[in-house]
Amino acid sequence: MKRPERKPLDRGKLTTERENPRSREIDRASASDIVRIINAEDALVAPAVARERVRIAKAVDVIADRLRGGGRLFYVGAGTSGRLGVLDASECPPTFGTRPSQVQGVIAGGRRALVRAVEGAEDHAEDGARALAKKRISARDVVVGIAACGLTPYVHGALDQARAVGATTIFVTCSPQAVGHIRADIIINPVVGPEVVTGSTRMKAGTATKLVLNTLTTGAMIRMGKTYGNLMVDLRATNEKLRDRSERIVCQETGVNRRRARALLDQADGLVKVALVMALRGVNAAAARSLLEEAGGMVRKAIGAGVKAPKAGGANRQR
Repeated sequence: MKRPERKPLDRGKLTTERENPRSREIDRASASDIVRIINAEDALVAPAVARERVRIAKAVDVIADRLRGGGRLFYVGAGTSGRLGVLDASECPPTFGTRPSQVQGVIAGGRRALVRAVEGAEDHAEDGARALAKKRISARDVVVGIAACGLTPYVHGALDQARAVGATTIFVTCSPQAVGHIRADIIINPVVGPEVVTGSTRMKAGTATKLVLNTLTTGAMIRMGKTYGNLMVDLRATNEKLRDRSERIVCQETGVNRRRARALLDQADGLVKVALVMALRGVNAAAARSLLEEAGGMVRKAIGAGVKAPKAGGANRQR
């Protein structure tokens, strides 16, 4: 797919490429001062992300809506940006019980680029377009382009392909100068300033990107009922730690002991949501599944507003 010509930007003028005056003499600093300088710069990241909260919230709602409708979420990036997208996508199934295909990361250079730099992979827009075409994206999907500098051809090519099929597009960049060159439905632009090591966007820009991606998927999953209060009730108990967490959640929210929690989870095929509804509504697994389906997967709706969980020690807590 041939992309329309854009007037080129001078990369040297991008915030992500500028020299940071506060770290100009860092090679002369002691280890203690190096840590102090880096830490002071890192402290600028969270406020920069907070300034984008309106656009992030809009993106959260769009993603939740598309996923509810059977769509998928794709992250597309190169280098650090691509790895962060793949990381966030890979953590959704164990945390929220999503299918691996529901949230996917696409990185320039493919799987090899996850562990080592693949030089030049990000420079070809047609490769980004081709990568998404292979995913058979449609208007039901959401594509999030990630590029600290905002100019990565691979990412722009992928977003061009997404727009061509009517998919919703979101772009995350830390470069305000690039915003006018980005065509996306929502642009999230946390401006963290120049890096401690000039151009090393794995640092503040990478941290800001991680915070944004955390919020996009976590926010969308909460909106979809993947939590009950702040508990991850759609987790997949694939190891001892998560099995323990599942049991503790059931105990905490229903007041039953560990043995009973384990029995409920066994009857619920390990699904915490089902076990909770079984205990709190006094129904079997099949009925609990039906109640959850009617409630759109929302535990709070499935158990009913009037139901209080009996807490160990006689205390009741309404979540």
